[in-house]
Amino acid sequence: MSAVSMTATQIRYVNKSFWRNPASAFFTFAFPLMFLVIFTSLLGHYNVQIGTRTVNSATYYVASMATFAVITACYNNIAIQITFQRDAGVLKRTNGTPLPSSSFLGARKAFYSASIPTGLTLVRFLIVLVVGAASFCALGLAVTAAIPNAEASAAIVNATILPLLFLSGVFIPFGNSTPSWILWIARVFPVKHFFDGMKAGFLGTPFNWTDTLVVAIWGLAGLLLAIRFFSWEPRTG
Repeated sequence: MSAVSMTATQIRYVNKSFWRNPASAFFTFAFPLMFLVIFTSLLGHYNVQIGTRTVNSATYYVASMATFAVITACYNNIAIQITFQRDAGVLKRTNGTPLPSSSFLGARKAFYSASIPTGLTLVRFLIVLVVGAASFCALGLAVTAAIPNAEASAAIVNATILPLLFLSGVFIPFGNSTPSWILWIARVFPVKHFFDGMKAGFLGTPFNWTDTLVVAIWGLAGLLLAIRFFSWEPRTG
């Protein structure tokens, strides 16, 4: 069996195992929708200024929660599930099979690439989505090297991503009074750049290829770290 065939088989397995876990499916798809309802209900409707463009807050949160959904699926889920599988010995047994490691890891990245929202067909939006999904998958695999055991996975994953979601304007839109140090931190990490690319697709704001490049660089760094430090066996000691 070729590596391509084994990758396709692994994708089908990952797909089935994902949908057989209702909690994972809920937090990937329903959780961002729940946040969308909460934010729009609690904060009401108001105008958000994005550069020279003014959009309704409800429209803004559609783009922000779409970004949140992609990151949750590609970063949070992969990091947590891989850690649990590592500690349970699943990765060690998988590594002992004829399945190439590239097929195993590639199937994870292919399955968690989110789909395009209905009606959005812009090529640039497709590129941002694919690059963002692949990059956060790679970062999710990389962060498993810093997680000592399955019990600590959720805490470490959330600690590394939640502050960036707030500091990147995903949950709370930036205003004219946003401190400069927050804007500086946001520009360093990939979340804001991915969000800016998603806003360009959803809201029609100016598109900047630099945002895609920054996200891709972070993804490449995550991939290199994952290749170097990824562990198939449970941690000891």
